Amino acid sequence: MSFDAPVNRRNTHCVKWDGMQSAYGVSPEDGIPMWVADMEFRAPDVIQDAVQNMRDHGVYGYFGNPTPYTDAIRWWMQTRHGWQVEADAIFTTHGLVNGTGLCVDAYTAPGDAVVLFTPVYHAFARVIKAAGREVRSCELVNADGRYEMDFDTYDTQMTGTERMVILCSPHNPGGRVWSRAELQQVAAFAKRHDLVLVSDEIHHDLLMPGQTHIPMASIDGIADRLVMMTAATKTFNIAGSHTGNVIIPDPALRAPFAARMHALGTSPNSFGLHMTTAAYSAQGAAWVDDLCAYLDDNRRLFEAGVNAIPGVHAMPLEATYLAWVDFAGTGMSQDEVIRRVQQDARIAPNHGETFGKGGDSFLRFNFGAPRAQIEDAVDRLQKAFADLQ
Repeated sequence: MSFDAPVNRRNTHCVKWDGMQSAYGVSPEDGIPMWVADMEFRAPDVIQDAVQNMRDHGVYGYFGNPTPYTDAIRWWMQTRHGWQVEADAIFTTHGLVNGTGLCVDAYTAPGDAVVLFTPVYHAFARVIKAAGREVRSCELVNADGRYEMDFDTYDTQMTGTERMVILCSPHNPGGRVWSRAELQQVAAFAKRHDLVLVSDEIHHDLLMPGQTHIPMASIDGIADRLVMMTAATKTFNIAGSHTGNVIIPDPALRAPFAARMHALGTSPNSFGLHMTTAAYSAQGAAWVDDLCAYLDDNRRLFEAGVNAIPGVHAMPLEATYLAWVDFAGTGMSQDEVIRRVQQDARIAPNHGETFGKGGDSFLRFNFGAPRAQIEDAVDRLQKAFADLQ
């Protein structure tokens, strides 16, 4: 697999490229899309082969016998993360945004509040609000360019209407890999306020060298209120399959979730199940190891490039392929920063304000792309802010 090989995604119904003009005013003809969190890499051969086998068979009927699929998930979680998963605990959803919505529906009622540690993945708040629930924003502490949690403050913000807390682990957009001590604090917070804890761990495979992800399921005393969310989609760049796993260790907690899935007639599509089964394999693991090494080189290149611009600081990244860059030190308004990035550099990033409280001075950049594209992006950004050099 050569991660340097460019893939032309223009005019392929790719939201990242074909939606860039309408969303950011950046033309796909000469712009660089660094917003949507998918990568510019083809999926590994083991997944391509699985899709080809489906094509060769030519009949796309209902999927049966999920045992190889659940076995693959269980093998991956045990092998890569030291986490033993029961087959009966696994529910398959249409991606994890859908999984989040089902959790909100199953475990809360209209008018209830859901706790988010902000800034955080923007789809959480969108789903919560659309369901008629309230977002309770508990802002992360930016401690010298690294996010930390302040539970003494969070405790004072609770009103008693909260029913759920959603954790993003590893954190998107800050790239934190939470320590065991921090996860224990999150678990204690959930128990203290009688909250269902939903842990979105979709980025758990995308670790920088030297980092170790700790599944929330490995924290003692939290299983009776814990919902785990994982997927192969982010790891293997198959987000279009819309296949995610909601894994619920406690049988009693599974019941309301299963009831909502049955009531809504939710069932997975066969393409996603075949792709995930193929991905969670020894061949898939080798590909992920190569991918993470490549992403780490991209990270170092991008961080060094933007940090060379006076007043600009990329939060040190421990996981994901999403750089969280603070422009507050430039002294510019965020409107001027965005103008320079989008109009002068012709780059489309995510705007920090969409991630909630604490994100206003940031932009998020996706560096999951061939090295040459990242080098081009760094050069464009440095030129766009050349008057600060």
